[in-house]
Amino acid sequence: MENILIIHGPNLNMLGKRNKNIYGSKDLEQINNLIIQKGKELNFNIDIYQSNNEGDIITKLQEAYERYNGVVINPGAYTHYSIAIRDAIEILKIPVIEVHLSNIYSREHFRNKSVIASVCTGQISGFGYNSYILALEALRDLLL
Repeated sequence: MENILIIHGPNLNMLGKRNKNIYGSKDLEQINNLIIQKGKELNFNIDIYQSNNEGDIITKLQEAYERYNGVVINPGAYTHYSIAIRDAIEILKIPVIEVHLSNIYSREHFRNKSVIASVCTGQISGFGYNSYILALEALRDLLL
């Protein structure tokens, strides 16, 4: 069984309350339940972590170094400027997939750049909560 870490960044704990036209109507608990369900189908042991704090996300990524076989991360707004999170991902020797609920390239100009993408195995955006599901399927294929 593969150990997979899911990281939700800032403000994702407010899903269901945020702009539903952009982020959908599901709250984080509903999305987490769908992630866990998909993980069981794929024979993944899923750990889920959410933080609004950059340093806590970095610490969790550092802990992933020898503990997990893959990471799915939605860095939220940190996507666009956190070199520190980028550097923590770059250290990992496991697949890391960046996900976003919305298509960051069709939104405001300042959201069009990801400083994280270049050190991730791949990026999935624009599919709502299914971005996480697609990332888990990609990890399955990468870990075969």
